This record gives sequence, C-alpha cells and structure tokens, in this order.
Amino acid sequence: MTEKNYRILVINPGSTSTKVGLFEGETCVFSKNVSHDAQRLAQIGDVSSQLPYRRDMIMGILDENGVDLSTIDAFVGRGGGLLSLEGGVYSVDETLLNDARRGANGVQHPAQLGSQLAHELAASCGKPAFVVNPPDTDELCDDARMTGIRGVYRNVHLHALNLKETAIRHAKTMGRRYEDCDFIVCHIGGGISISAHQHGRMIDGYDIVGGEGPMTPTRAGAVPVVAVLDYLKDHDSAETRRLCQRSGGFADLLGTSDALEVCRRAEEGDEAAARAWSAMEYQIVKYIGSMATVLHGDVDGILLGGGMVHNQGLVAYVRDSCGWIAPVTAYPGEFELEAMAAGAIRALSGEEEVKRYSGKPVFSGFACFE
Repeated sequence: MTEKNYRILVINPGSTSTKVGLFEGETCVFSKNVSHDAQRLAQIGDVSSQLPYRRDMIMGILDENGVDLSTIDAFVGRGGGLLSLEGGVYSVDETLLNDARRGANGVQHPAQLGSQLAHELAASCGKPAFVVNPPDTDELCDDARMTGIRGVYRNVHLHALNLKETAIRHAKTMGRRYEDCDFIVCHIGGGISISAHQHGRMIDGYDIVGGEGPMTPTRAGAVPVVAVLDYLKDHDSAETRRLCQRSGGFADLLGTSDALEVCRRAEEGDEAAARAWSAMEYQIVKYIGSMATVLHGDVDGILLGGGMVHNQGLVAYVRDSCGWIAPVTAYPGEFELEAMAAGAIRALSGEEEVKRYSGKPVFSGFACFE
C-alpha cells in the first residue's frame, strides 16, 4: 500500500463534455461531467483551440468545490493525438505536448486536449503532469502487425486505459500481478475493443478507428475490402470513413446509436433491431475467440467492461459462448478517471517507472519488406 494519500486531479475531455475528478489515494473526493454546447465548440475551431474554453470551465468547477491547486500532488490528462507508444505512465513534456497539439496520429479527437489541460494546471503550481495508457498504446506482437500488402501494416486504436485498468484490478482480486497473467479484455460501449493481454502487454487487438473489430453502436466494424470498394463507387471516401469511425453500426442500420433503445426495440419485436443486436453479440464472441487462439488457450480470465456490460443478456451470451475458454467476469461501466489517478499514484510512489515520450512510433515497418 502507498503510505501517502496523494491528491490527484484527473481530466478526461470528450466530444461534447469534460470529466473532472479529484482523488485522495484511491478515493474519489468528487467528480463532475460538464457538458459543452456543440455549436460553441464548432465556432471555436479545431480541437486544440478549445483549450482556453475548457480550461476556464475546469477552473470554475475547482472554484465551486474549493480546490486549491497548490494542494494537488499531480495532474493527469487523457492522452491523445500521439504516435504509437508502449503502455505506461508518461510525463507530459514539450515533445508530447507538440504532438498532442497537432494530432500527430492523424486523428483529431478531444482526448488530445487532456495532456494540454493537465500541463497548464500543473505548470501554474509547479507540479508534475502525466498521461496514462493513452489511446495510441501499441504493444502488438510482430505477427499481429503483418498484412498481405507490402508496406501496409496493422496497428491498434483501443480503449487502452480502461482495458489495462480492468486487467490490473482483476489480477489483484486473484492475488496476482497483471504482469503475471494472461487475459482477454473487452470494452463494450459506444465503441468496442477486444484485446489479448500477455504478461502485462496488450499483444493483439483491433484498430477500431480504422474499421476493424465487431460492429458497434457507432461503427461499422470489419467489412470485406472488395465490398467497400464497390460501395465507394456511389459514395465518397469521407462518408465511408464516417461509417468506420462514428456513424456506422446501429446508427446507420437503425437510425440510433442508443444501445438501450436498440435492445428495447429488439425485445418488443422489431426485427431489424433484433437482427442488428444479435449480429453485434455474435461478432463480439467471435473476436473473443480469436484472442484465445493468440494466447494459445492459456487464458486466466475474460474480462468485460464498458457501458453495455450493464446488459445482463449480453453478459450471459458471452458466458454461454466463451465460458469454456476461461471464467467471464463483468465490470460494468468504465474506470477511466480511477485508472488515470491510479497510474499517477503508482508513478509518485515509485511503484511504476515514469516513461518519456520519444515522439517516434514504436513500429515503422519490417526491414525485410522495405
């Protein structure tokens, strides 16, 4: 156990909201999710230009709760906009900030504001700022990177923060270290991540931003390439990209991305809703099975996190389909704020070494195919 109850402020920017939480040790003192007007954000401009607006909102929350920044031991922001990197706790420095500001990974997402906001607040009182297991975490094994096209390689964009925190917490319930376990870990929400964790490394998973993995409420999931080429004859590439990233899946098939509504419609006899829900469940277990083979069947547990895991029918379906592989444990919701605070505490207490962001991707190709 850590001797000191470190005070950690965590910041998690989303598309139309910002979550802020204050932790003392593992205890959440308070958390608040502030909604932003989408039109106002659009008027401000690109993601990084939203920094002053969101910073002022955060300062208002802290003032309301009587929080003195000088009493905070560390600030943690949701990582984003970075080149691929190993998982872990990273100090926020100029190299990391420069890539976050411009969105070096080519994906403009509010998460890239997390490190910038944490840095601004931390710098004002001379405290450290961190990011923990950013979305660009890439620990794929070499075999997982290959495709059959020269110069085209696989990478991953997953809910790495929640996936790793779920695995860390579950390992503790077993009296073991995450680094000594092998898990299949899933985040099942608006996006769905399915990953294989071997001895503390996420050795395989899917690029859910790039169109891999199962169908989700907002993403099309994996689609045959030739079918996509045919689709592009009548649709532009921007529309097709949106289907992969935010307007596919339930949103395209049913006109809503609300999983609760889709489930309700399916239960009330809506044939289209029932077909889409069933297909999503089927694809989830199919991808879980593929991760079991990557781990050679040596699986200590199948862990389910994310908002849709509140649905007992979905959890039962996964247990019925995959329970023969390993015990299935549900962790409904997400641990993102808790995960960021826990990472900072591990760093401050010396339990985990703080890493420095190199600004270079962890993988840039195999020399034998160059």
